[in-house]
Amino acid sequence: MNEKPHAEARILVVDDEPNIRELLSVSLKFAGFEVETAENGRQALETEAGFAADIVVLDIMLPDMDGFEVLRRLRAREDSLPVLFLTAKDDLQDKIQGLTVGGDDYITKPFSLEEVIARIRAVLRRTHSAGAEGSVIRYLDLELNEDSYEVTRAGRQVDLSPTEFKLLRYLMDNKERVVTKIQILDHVWDYAWNGEMSIVESYISYLRRKIDSPEALGITDPKEAAELIPLIHTKRGIGYVLRK
Repeated sequence: MNEKPHAEARILVVDDEPNIRELLSVSLKFAGFEVETAENGRQALETEAGFAADIVVLDIMLPDMDGFEVLRRLRAREDSLPVLFLTAKDDLQDKIQGLTVGGDDYITKPFSLEEVIARIRAVLRRTHSAGAEGSVIRYLDLELNEDSYEVTRAGRQVDLSPTEFKLLRYLMDNKERVVTKIQILDHVWDYAWNGEMSIVESYISYLRRKIDSPEALGITDPKEAAELIPLIHTKRGIGYVLRK
């Protein structure tokens, strides 16, 4: 009797359109993935609890709650679960919101199945590589632990999504060296984002608020807050740098 081949990864597809769910389910299974589906947010949360997905393909426009709320609830359970937003919306602000609430990528309908599969694999590579080297990187009072997948600043824990984690690691690997937006896209996203460099700007801004903000870090003492040195800086017209 032939053994069932090992799936490349487990994917939860969440979309309220039956034809989209069926199309993605069949195509992803054919590509070697194990797939479960859900038609609304409540069902997605229930299914994921028992399925232990490696990645969630999540529509934003759902009948009971939007995809942003579903993601927040998923993050409360498993803060490193990768999420690829799938939606008919193509407004830049929707993309920015999807990424800043913790999403790892964003693709709009209509889409090609080849692109969806490529994006899924790119997100999984980023996620798996985030802890692959098994080391601790430090810069001043900022510490990134690739084994435990933890980041601390001034002794306080910082919660990051897989893509935010890889972005910060890339900046720390290149500390005190300016990296361009193109370099960030190549190393963090693994492909060009159709020239939309503002996505990089938004992601940098969100990461900066997480590690450079006394309020975000829970620092209430005025003296301690004043001693918190901003680390992520913009080199106008060129890129970004992690430095004092």
